[in-house]
Amino acid sequence: MRSSKFICLVLSLIIGATTVRAQNNKVPNAPILTLKDAIEISLQNNYDIRLSRNTSVIAQNNVTLGNARFLPTVTGSYTIANSIQSTTQTRSDSTVNRINGANNTGSNYGVDLNWTIFDGFNMFATYDALKQRRQLGQVRLQDTVQRTVAAVITTYFDLINQQKQIEALQSVIAISRTQLRYANDRFQVGRVARLDVYNAQVALNTDTATLIGQQQTFKASKIELNRILSRDPQTEFNVADTIVVDQGLILANIINQAQTQNPTILSAQISQRLSEINLKQIRATRYPQVSVTTGYTWSNSSNPAGFARVQNSRGLNYGLAATVNIFDGFNQWRRERNAKLQIDNSKLNSAQTRIEVEAQISNLFSSYLSGLELIKLGQSNVELARKSLDISLEKYRLGTITPLEIREAQRNFLNAQSIFYNSQYQSKVAETTLKQITGAISLQ
Repeated sequence: MRSSKFICLVLSLIIGATTVRAQNNKVPNAPILTLKDAIEISLQNNYDIRLSRNTSVIAQNNVTLGNARFLPTVTGSYTIANSIQSTTQTRSDSTVNRINGANNTGSNYGVDLNWTIFDGFNMFATYDALKQRRQLGQVRLQDTVQRTVAAVITTYFDLINQQKQIEALQSVIAISRTQLRYANDRFQVGRVARLDVYNAQVALNTDTATLIGQQQTFKASKIELNRILSRDPQTEFNVADTIVVDQGLILANIINQAQTQNPTILSAQISQRLSEINLKQIRATRYPQVSVTTGYTWSNSSNPAGFARVQNSRGLNYGLAATVNIFDGFNQWRRERNAKLQIDNSKLNSAQTRIEVEAQISNLFSSYLSGLELIKLGQSNVELARKSLDISLEKYRLGTITPLEIREAQRNFLNAQSIFYNSQYQSKVAETTLKQITGAISLQ
């Protein structure tokens, strides 16, 4: 009967301490920040997402016919000139005409149009390049969003993991306090030496120091999550207490999705297409460049010293211009040669990117599977460690084991809990990264 009462007492202390610690981890009056809320805040506030979104919009705005030089340019001009001159004129009959301070004025205004009607198909290649850069901007925006959301998820679940670690440490501290109390009681009646009391106090102090360090790590992770959410780093909040791992991931499906959705692979493919377009743009300079010009001009002038003192004119002008590159010191050949080499490099880079992404997926999936196995093993291991600790506590009460043995049981119990919680977090991080690589993280 005494044995069962003792175990119940110790377990109640552990549960009570864990509950108190869980409450202490929760900041009073602070709201619970759900994962969904955190993702929504990051999508609205995160600076990287906002910068990437603006860059994507710029690339979208650049896709116009005018930017590709399909359309003509029309300019208007207006000039006015004035001068004050003194003139002396000697005519053929030797008479002299003197004009002092003559005011000469002249003005011109008009509209001119310049239109390149053929440039070796360069304008078509330029338009294709603009569309590819728009697509690249969209891919990079999506990549930034996925990376940011992945960072929110991993940091959020890291907080849950650390919170569980703190609760486990608190339960161990409860046992250490019980040991210290019983060591003092035994010392008072002369059953143990003072050394046992000192050892119990050292164990309690060590556990408390470990807890303080874990609490500091927990606080630093909170600040990091606030940074990702682009809000005041000191904003207080509470998190959930459960890590749920998606156990339905299939390696073949992930690799197939990555081929069509991975941002790095897509960016490499777009870079390859841009290098091919660049060769078209360079080859376009081999063809003639043809443009038409037209305009309408008005001019007025006043010259008191001239034969025609006032002159007005207006009229239409038009023309056709064509240029062709005949010889440029073999630079055309050099540029085309280099453009072909850039295409080869882009193909090599695309192939290398695919291999690297598949290798990354394989490593992450291995970590994901091992984490799932450790979760299953950890659940049973925690129960075994708990039972072992209960037995050790009873033996400690009876005085049949040493303080070092009960301390070892404590460590085993703490390690079992730590491995279990870390396994959950490891699997969740691997799952999140795999979904990020395939662009499949849910934003809800």
